[in-house]
Amino acid sequence: MQAHPSSLTRPHVLRSVVFALAACTAFATPLLAQSAARDTAYLAGGCFWCMEEAYEKVTGVASVVSGYIGGRTANPTYGQVSNGTTGHYEAIEVIFDPRQISYARIVGQFWKNIDPEDASGQFCDKGDQYRAALFPRTDAQWQVATAAKAELDSQKRFPQPITVGIVRATTFYAAEEYHQDYYKKNPIRYKFYKYNCGRAQRLEAVWGRVSSRAVRPNGGVSVVSNTMKAGWTLPAGWRKPEDASLKQTLTPMQYKVTQREGTERPFQNEYWNEHRAGIYVDIVSGEPLFSSADKFESGTGWPSFTRPLESANIREKTDRSWLMTRTEVRSVHADSHLGHVFDDGPKPTGLRYCMNSAAMRFIPVEEMEKEGYGAYLARVKSS
Repeated sequence: MQAHPSSLTRPHVLRSVVFALAACTAFATPLLAQSAARDTAYLAGGCFWCMEEAYEKVTGVASVVSGYIGGRTANPTYGQVSNGTTGHYEAIEVIFDPRQISYARIVGQFWKNIDPEDASGQFCDKGDQYRAALFPRTDAQWQVATAAKAELDSQKRFPQPITVGIVRATTFYAAEEYHQDYYKKNPIRYKFYKYNCGRAQRLEAVWGRVSSRAVRPNGGVSVVSNTMKAGWTLPAGWRKPEDASLKQTLTPMQYKVTQREGTERPFQNEYWNEHRAGIYVDIVSGEPLFSSADKFESGTGWPSFTRPLESANIREKTDRSWLMTRTEVRSVHADSHLGHVFDDGPKPTGLRYCMNSAAMRFIPVEEMEKEGYGAYLARVKSS
């Protein structure tokens, strides 16, 4: 997770969804010498839920713990780390048997579970706390980690420089109990977060079909989703204008909602009762967000959807305002506040993306081709 699902959205980036209402105090794991039968590796690859799952299935790994490393705050909480105020990375501690698996293989597994080109975080989770990095404990581990990165760089496999850091390990703090084995405790929500974050799709694009990639507006590489065809270039306008420009082009309500996390009145907004076929795009950037095919009558007075149209354009983060914990939904390119996602939706996802009409613009199906959204016609018409 930008925490996870959220950070889905987890905290910051297309993620950070935190469901536990109470958290246990994090505890520290000293960097003690390991016995011949046990060694320890520290890795950061974005969402620690996903990294934990990836390593617990590896032969020779005894245990995996989600936590925080590399920061300046002792005993940090998830809220502190996800807000990016501690300097910590969201990371995992891997305890392994070196007689069964070497540290070099641990590092090899690491590469196949990250996006080496993303310096802003990992997948939908953006922010320094979601950067990828290796944290060697010893000189021997340092040599292995640096050699592995140099080897990958020498292959010239990626058009962008490899941004993964190699940092000397410091104290590792285990995350709150509800984060441990999250993929086992909350399998449905976890799977939806992982898909919605674009992690599996992006990893397949990077390590399976490196040549099949879509291009972000900033020139970076993005996930090839089920909707976006390989090689399809996103419109250059899918980015956030300056604040002064937004104040001139948006209505007061649109500005309040997207830039100040405001909320419209129920049943008194533009799209709560919209039944036409089409798509909903970010009012600021134009990036596709939701489809009429996934819209349903929630009875809340706000437009509600069971899932995003383009998961690569959605991120989630934890929202603790108003004395409650919710999962905020934001757009990726414009970073617009859109609304919140809840677990009381209908099948097939069981989710309710409760959005503000003021954060979106509706494009009827008959105008989609003309406005450059023809790639989504099949998705809309399938309903």
